Amino acid sequence: MSLTCLMRARWSSSAVLSTALLILLALVPLYARGVAEPFVVTLATRILIFAIAATSLNLILGYGGLVSFGHALFLGLGVYAAGILGFHGIDNGWLQLLATLAVCGIVGLVTGSIALRTSGISFIMITLAFAQMFYFLFVSLSQYGGDDGLRLAGGSNFSGIDLGASLTLYFASFIVLCLSLYACHRLVHSRFGVAVRASKINDQRMKALGFPSFRYRLALYVISAALCGVAGLLYANLTQFASPSYMSWTTSGELIVMVMLGGMGTLFGPLFGALAMILAEEWLKSLTEHWMVIFGPLIVLVAATSRLGLMGLLAILDRRRGAKPAAMAAGQEAS
Repeated sequence: MSLTCLMRARWSSSAVLSTALLILLALVPLYARGVAEPFVVTLATRILIFAIAATSLNLILGYGGLVSFGHALFLGLGVYAAGILGFHGIDNGWLQLLATLAVCGIVGLVTGSIALRTSGISFIMITLAFAQMFYFLFVSLSQYGGDDGLRLAGGSNFSGIDLGASLTLYFASFIVLCLSLYACHRLVHSRFGVAVRASKINDQRMKALGFPSFRYRLALYVISAALCGVAGLLYANLTQFASPSYMSWTTSGELIVMVMLGGMGTLFGPLFGALAMILAEEWLKSLTEHWMVIFGPLIVLVAATSRLGLMGLLAILDRRRGAKPAAMAAGQEAS
């Protein structure tokens, strides 16, 4: 590959915009303080948390080809791990994090062991069924608020760092997102990640080559569940409230839309999808209460234009930008 090609690959539109977006997100608290709008920090925190949850879903949906319609189950379990422990007077964030990872890991292992023995529509329906089962379970737990939900007593305390403070929670969410993106990049480009992506393309051939694709996919499913649980723990600190609605099928649908809107199987796609969806939702809500009538066709338009969502549109822009110098060089050679 020539030096020009390397520079073009390094400074692609997606890479530039992704880096710029992370820099802008890091500067959000300064902007909010300058314009005296604390709501901006709350909105940006919500974007970061849902970007983490969408990143976890992208692991199994984008890279593993597993369409889960019950992924919000693990978001809700993370929320309730903080809520229930806080209800019993345990505000130690490390214990809440340990409980989140343990519960989401065990539930992910059990549900994944069953769901991954199927594929296609059967996998979708089984993941949905498990999510709805836990949804109604928490609705029936009247001790923890039932359908009305549970208000948290306070934020999670990590060795003196209280996530109940808005700025602390924002930077914690930002750091977790950056670490999640880095870990996902390393994971999908490792031998494990290559095997998972190959199983997505042709699972039968991978089995014939001797790869235990079921175990690889199950491990990916558990990792995805644990990461989504961490997003739930952060979300509980943001809303200071735990509700069964957080694990409903509608929330799972929103996560799928974020991944598809940003670009399935791309590293920064979930972040762009969460940003675009939440900002568009807030803007359209300010215009009309029937905002979904407008938002729906916009999603269809992006999906029809590019198979990889917003990241795909940036890739198309890069190809067109790269085709112009090539055409000019060809013209010069012909002359």
